[in-house]
Amino acid sequence: MLLHRYWTVLALVLAWELWVRLRNLNEIVVPAPYVVVSDVFGRPSAYTGALAHTLLNSAVGLVLGMGLGVCCAVAVWSSRLLSGLLTPLMLIMRSVPVVAMIPVIAFVAGYGAAAVATVTTLVSFFPTFVMVLSGLRSAPAAMTDVFTVLGASRPMLLRRLLLPHAVPQLLVALRLTAPSAVLAAMLAEYLLGRDGLGTLFAEATIFVAPQRAWGGALIATVVSVACFVTARGAERRYSPLFR
Repeated sequence: MLLHRYWTVLALVLAWELWVRLRNLNEIVVPAPYVVVSDVFGRPSAYTGALAHTLLNSAVGLVLGMGLGVCCAVAVWSSRLLSGLLTPLMLIMRSVPVVAMIPVIAFVAGYGAAAVATVTTLVSFFPTFVMVLSGLRSAPAAMTDVFTVLGASRPMLLRRLLLPHAVPQLLVALRLTAPSAVLAAMLAEYLLGRDGLGTLFAEATIFVAPQRAWGGALIATVVSVACFVTARGAERRYSPLFR
């Protein structure tokens, strides 16, 4: 089953191995997959601490970003004044690449875990804001009218109808942001952090250890894919309960 699904990945790895072997490329240029995998499994202690930091930074940024996105979506839905104030600000923040904001983030949050969490929060925030706001505004008009006729207050309408209706969109946002959070954390660690896979990658590049650098990138890729698959499974399982 796994071979049927992921045979293209296996074919790409085999092609990579053959290309390195046939062209007799130096490991400094590009290491063979066997060398990278051997380093990952042969020296796991070199990766476990960095992986733990990256996962922690990703989880913190993901939770903060999604929580902030939900709160801002509710605020925009509840008030036209807040909608006019927040929506343009969100669009401006989204239009600026995160990499361009890193010097500002470093100036405000410094270098370390706080800066990494800030970058990951920004990456996780906007998709959650857009998806949850879409869910709040797309509730069935007939159900909204029923709540209005029964005299439900806006907080009750939000709690009993709109937020449950937005849960599938929230799960979609989780599927979109979970893998991105890992890669954003690694990028921020590479530029701002003192620990994590990004720092491991930077140090391996400086000390010319390409198998270690590629090993860190491989682990980040595998973790990102695992996050995507897990989030997709949660979406498929729980979304039907709210429709």
